[in-house]
This record gives sequence, C-alpha cells and structure tokens, in this order.
Amino acid sequence: MAGEGIPGKEVTWRVRDRLVRIPLPAVMGILNATPDSFHAPSRVTLNEVVERAERMLQEGATFLDIGGASSRPGSEEISLDAELERSIPIIQALHGKFPEALLSIDTTHARVAQEAVHAGASMINDITAGLWDEAMLPTVAALGVPYVIMHMQGAPRTMQDAPHYTDVVAEVTLFLSQRSNAAHAAGIADVIIDPGFGFGKDVDHNYALLAHVQRLTHLHAPVLVGLSRKRMINAVLGTSTSEALNGTTVLNTIALMNGASILRVHDVREAVECVKLVHAVRRDQK
Repeated sequence: MAGEGIPGKEVTWRVRDRLVRIPLPAVMGILNATPDSFHAPSRVTLNEVVERAERMLQEGATFLDIGGASSRPGSEEISLDAELERSIPIIQALHGKFPEALLSIDTTHARVAQEAVHAGASMINDITAGLWDEAMLPTVAALGVPYVIMHMQGAPRTMQDAPHYTDVVAEVTLFLSQRSNAAHAAGIADVIIDPGFGFGKDVDHNYALLAHVQRLTHLHAPVLVGLSRKRMINAVLGTSTSEALNGTTVLNTIALMNGASILRVHDVREAVECVKLVHAVRRDQK
C-alpha cells in the first residue's frame, strides 16, 4: 500500500558522536544564503537568519537546510570561497543560538561540508550525490553525519534545456540505488534519497516521479522530496512562485501518501499541518 508505515515511523541516525532519533515524516525548512534563489522570501542574511530559523523551529521544522550556492535552473557556479563566506557564518550563528537544532548544509563541495559540520551542521545535502567532488563520500563518512543524495540530469545552468529519459522512474530509481550503495560502501551509515524534482526533468517527468514515489521506498532509505513552489506547480495551475503555496501543499500531501518521509519546504507551518493530517488519515486506516 502506498505510504505504508508513515505514521509513527522513526529512524535513528548517527550525528557525529551521538545517536539521534528522528520521527518521520518530518519537515526541512529552507534557508538560502544566496541573492538569487528562485523564491525570494527564502533568501536570508546573517542579520535576519536567527529570527527566521526560530520561527521555522517553532512551527515544527525538524531540520533547517542552509545553502550558500543557488542551484535553480540557469544558475551559475560561484567560487568555493564565496560559498564558504555565505554559509559558514550562518551555520555558526544558528548553532550558537539553537545548539540542539539539526542543521543541514546544502553543498556539492567536500570542503564546505567539512567546515559546515565543524561549525555545527548535522547533515549534508548534496544535489550531485557525490559525483562532482571525489572527496565528498569519504569526507561525509569521516564526519559521521547523515547524507542526502539527489538525482540530477546535467548541471543547474543547463539542466532544463532538453531533459530526456526513456523511463524516468526506472532511471532515477536505479541512479539512487547505485549512489546509495556507493555511499554505504564509503562508510556512510545513514543515507536519504531525493528524486530531484525539477533538476533535469520536465513537467511530465516530475509528475511521473511523484506518482511513483513509492517505488523509491523499496530502496530502504527515507525519501526526501523538494516540491515547494516549483515550476511543475505553476505550469499546471498558471500560478507564479509567490502563488504556489496551495499547490505545494497538495503535492506534498500526495508525496506523503505515496511514501515520502521528509518534506523540504519554504513554508514550514503549512507542511507540518500537512504531515499531521496525513498522519490522522493513516492512523484511522489501521
């Protein structure tokens, strides 16, 4: 049955020198330390990040995901130093204010991952699944933190030019299986998989993946979905990014019913409400 086992599910992850119990499904709030992320209200500066993070935690976020380099379609790469300058002070500030909060660093660079964990991050979120930086997998293993691997066809600058698949669900599932195995083989204990909605996929590809999220659960790893305010919503509804909250909630609900475990979102309160309502439905079905 799609979504079987969602209510009351719990995982235990190694986070550096401790074991942390994570109730699932959970919500990850997005904090972008970038000037060009596609949803402008998610952009934060060092001066405002503590207040924004506090609100997300109060609303029920389990994780906060901090990124210093935009990966929106068409985005250009920035220097390693620029990414460090954007992200590390924010992680330090948040860890100092909320030492128990689970902070995730959204990066493709092993050095950024390492410095972020030393600054207080508890998780690494890598859109390249370790393929762009050969030091990433051994670095994550040595750091002893959970690792999110995502599927992406191409690179952010060009990934939406002409994405092509013979069978998008099968190809994404195979890729995530292979990269999950590579991560475990490198010594990473806890792996989370992300099908990468909008990363080298057209609207039809995205909806095919959403309809078959349950197939990803067969890889025996929590499934993270990032559907928040994305173009796949606006393409169907004729809305803009700023108008896409209701569509986001609908798709998050479908993802949870199909087995997703973590919602990565700009709007935490609405996502937490979504989780609670799906939980109530699943509880009643037992």
